[in-house]
Amino acid sequence: MPNAFDFTASPFDCLDATEQRMVRDSVDIAYFRKGETLLAPGIEPLHLFVLIKGHVAQFDGHEAIASYGPNDCFDGRALVAGRVISHFVAAEEVLAYQLAAATVSDLIARNAGFGALLFSDLSSKLGALSQRHGQREMQALAMSRVENAFLRPAHVVEGTTSIVEVARVMQANHSSSVLVRDGGRLGIFTNTGLQRAVADGRPLAAWPVRDLAAFSLVSIAPSAPLFDALALMIQHQVHRLVVSDDGRIVGLLEQLDLLSFLSNHSYLITVRIVRAQDLDALRTEAEKITRFVALLHRGGTRVGQIGGLVQALNAKLFERAWQLVAPPKLLADSCLFVMGSEGRGEQLLKTDQDNGLVLRDDTRIADDVVEDACARFSAALRDFGYPDCPGRIMVSNPAWRHGANEFAAVVRHWLRQPDAEGLMALAIFIDAHAVAGDAALLAGVRRQVDELVASDDAWLSRFAAAIDAFPDAGGGWWNRLLLGEHDKQALDLKKAGIFPIVHGVRSLALRDHVQATGTAARLDALVAIGRLSQDLADDLLDSLHFMMGLKLEAGLAELDAGHAVSSAISTRRLSSLERDLLKDALAVVKRFKLLVRHQFHLDTA
Repeated sequence: MPNAFDFTASPFDCLDATEQRMVRDSVDIAYFRKGETLLAPGIEPLHLFVLIKGHVAQFDGHEAIASYGPNDCFDGRALVAGRVISHFVAAEEVLAYQLAAATVSDLIARNAGFGALLFSDLSSKLGALSQRHGQREMQALAMSRVENAFLRPAHVVEGTTSIVEVARVMQANHSSSVLVRDGGRLGIFTNTGLQRAVADGRPLAAWPVRDLAAFSLVSIAPSAPLFDALALMIQHQVHRLVVSDDGRIVGLLEQLDLLSFLSNHSYLITVRIVRAQDLDALRTEAEKITRFVALLHRGGTRVGQIGGLVQALNAKLFERAWQLVAPPKLLADSCLFVMGSEGRGEQLLKTDQDNGLVLRDDTRIADDVVEDACARFSAALRDFGYPDCPGRIMVSNPAWRHGANEFAAVVRHWLRQPDAEGLMALAIFIDAHAVAGDAALLAGVRRQVDELVASDDAWLSRFAAAIDAFPDAGGGWWNRLLLGEHDKQALDLKKAGIFPIVHGVRSLALRDHVQATGTAARLDALVAIGRLSQDLADDLLDSLHFMMGLKLEAGLAELDAGHAVSSAISTRRLSSLERDLLKDALAVVKRFKLLVRHQFHLDTA
């Protein structure tokens, strides 16, 4: 009756004192020699195994599909199903606890969390992990909806109403704004408009409010997450959103009310970015973004929400930096865009610059003016903490700044003569997202891609084949994780899991002309047109966000230690639950790669 059982390891860390006593009263210790079979088809499952020492490999036929090390447990699914479907073999000498099947059944009946962590799918395990973090205050805030915040009543006036009368309405309702209905359009009039009217000097009693109303409203649904509302405010640089439900106006969400609810400083960072008068001031705000990301992550905010906020903040930072270094004519006659993880809204910490510039074809701006502005922009980003791209995919490189027609010709060259370098450039460009200037210039170049890949199955296959650019289950990374060799080398999450998901989804989206750049939005579009099942899309997004979270945690630790951010994690430092989730996530990656190979006929190429 061992007393040293570790109740801090998953899933036993969710047991209460009575349940822990049940475990102690029914657990034994068993020893297995290297190569000995612990469980296999035909062997009746009588125990849940919890490893004390050594590693056990799980095989499906001759293929290793999982590995278990100290504090890991198996096979809960076999106990529930009453039969074993895999072979479990000692990869070295093994010492393990054996917990009786009857006790496991009693624990599952008493404790739903224990059961979920023991044998549920990836999504359920991630949900259980999220619930553990749910005690943190920021997690509750991050999961809140717009309707949970304070919404101000929306008072509507006709466009012909005089500004004097509108001021009386605002005063009577203690409101800083009113909505203005002018025929078929709806706008807003705020205290700012009232100040402009007073400063103008014209008689306010005869001045219709529609003349000073803004008719470019930004709206959001009451069921939307509050972090989406914050991202919209940052993106559009507005102080309030119209909350509407199927065309019915519910109320107004104001900046101050949102900030008081979320209790974070992201909008304040945005305001300071927009108001910055020089690059030194911008550098100060750029430094705050990383601290803000750390605050959100350690407070329990979901990775997808952090990515959306970081994309919005960085877009404002890059836009303002470009405004400070480029002359007004260049601003008007160009489109500055970002690519890669930044373009997809999946960059959490500062990484290499990936950006480019499309110029209007009829612009009369001298080449040296463009070159100087681009060089200053790249230098500014470097000063902000975004290092130069090793492949020089940045505006300071002439290869990534062209007139619209010339850029379109470059894209056609990538498509018609696809070598490795061209395929890589195109993959990065497909994720392009405009951050400053005329976005129509970028959209025009992007259309060239859709027009040329419409029926070129051979090209699409070559493009999708990059999903196998890094080793998978047969290579060293997977075996080190599965066979328990955690101490030999770190796992590169980008190569092992993030890139295959991102590029596989990107390839499917390109084939079906999906215009979205983010992986989540691309998955939604692919499900909508029947290319992917909802279950697989959910598993892919859960796996991507889980690995991004591990990568973020490791990156923050590297920054705290004064090291450069990498994609590597030490699997031996993961908790047993995190290792279990990582195995599940990599299994999803493996399954998805098989689907991509099949859809693009890569196995027959």
